[in-house]
Amino acid sequence: MALAGALLCSGCNRTRPEPRDTASVVLAGHRFSVEVAATPAEQAHGLMDRTSMPADHGMLFVFREDMPRTFWMKNTLIPLDMLFFDSQYRLVAIQANAQPCKANPCRLYPSEVPARYVLELNAGAAARIGAHQGDVITISGLPARTQ
Repeated sequence: MALAGALLCSGCNRTRPEPRDTASVVLAGHRFSVEVAATPAEQAHGLMDRTSMPADHGMLFVFREDMPRTFWMKNTLIPLDMLFFDSQYRLVAIQANAQPCKANPCRLYPSEVPARYVLELNAGAAARIGAHQGDVITISGLPARTQ
């Protein structure tokens, strides 16, 4: 689902990396349990093939450096909000209500500004919790391999 420099195709790697590390994030006073996607394989697979996700869950993509990020929804079955954060944990961009895509060409969802973290939540979650650019995310429990 992530695009960083080169397009990372969520549908290209159909084998789900197991097991995924988990962490906790707090944004706008709301806590989410997140799966951590830190490796290229985990990032390429993202949330594809999922038919649902609990309201208080998500996926956190962790990159080693800040740069503009672009995601897509190839083989992702649930609509998502994509929230882009910089290295200072500030929300720098929101792509709300990204829709599933089963066949190319799929729409692209860019940050357009440098981002280090991308939080994917169920579509509508960003509006429901009142998330806005400039908000700061708190992340706890990140595995050592991501730091």
